[in-house]
Amino acid sequence: MKVSVLRAIPVLGWLYLAMGILLAASDRAPANRLLRAVFWIDAFLSIVVHAAQIPAALRATAGTGHSPVTTAAMTQIFGITWWKTQEAA
Repeated sequence: MKVSVLRAIPVLGWLYLAMGILLAASDRAPANRLLRAVFWIDAFLSIVVHAAQIPAALRATAGTGHSPVTTAAMTQIFGITWWKTQEAA
């Protein structure tokens, strides 16, 4: 699968979170329980799981020329789809 397609998945997740926050701020959050559940699952995966991947990403990209700050930021945004696909990109 193409790297850009893999990286689009977390970007879509972040866009879903942003849309949910904007809708909630304007009192137009969806009443549908499934959409709310997907929002909270996405929030957990995007924030907690991506953050938990940072130590592994730092180990995996050590010595590759990527700064630790860049590695941490890109892993927080894209998760494993960033640091596991560095060779393919």
